[in-house]
Amino acid sequence: MNWADNAATLFALMGQLSCRDRAGRESEPDEGFREWTELASRVRNTGGTIFLIGNGASASMASHMAADVAKNAGIRTEVFFDMSLLTALGNDIGFEDVFSEPLRLKATERDMLVAISSSGESPNILKAVAVADPLGAAVVTLSAMGTGNRLRGSGRLNFYLPARTYGEAETCHAAVLHHWMDRLAAERARCR
Repeated sequence: MNWADNAATLFALMGQLSCRDRAGRESEPDEGFREWTELASRVRNTGGTIFLIGNGASASMASHMAADVAKNAGIRTEVFFDMSLLTALGNDIGFEDVFSEPLRLKATERDMLVAISSSGESPNILKAVAVADPLGAAVVTLSAMGTGNRLRGSGRLNFYLPARTYGEAETCHAAVLHHWMDRLAAERARCR
């Protein structure tokens, strides 16, 4: 595949962005982004925290967005990638709990969890969502690949792209996250 074909594929995938609620009701992507921005603004206004989680490249996106949202939108963020915490939880409890255990201790109804998983089937991501949701945190998911992946219907807002590869999924998820963060930054600038 040449660059033009790759760019066209990514553009086509982003044009197919799906946003659904937990009940499976579809909304236009701009409506989903509007709601996501409002939820995040509420987190800022109530002194809550946006927790971002992912594995591999999704972890690096979570960390990158945590920095950008804190710096540009003025919202407290947190990721659970401290090596001591990650390895202690992974070794002593289990890798499927590396995100759920800290959330169990920290998440409240003032908070938001942004869960990123290309496959939508990562056990530690799914378990974190299952913990954060009953605690009242607003859960927003980003997934790709299989249309029936378990993460796709587990959040208050669920963004899905029909990417076939990890590269496609990760590139599109980065675009989605940056668009959301840019909206947050613009909303903060308007309110100043």
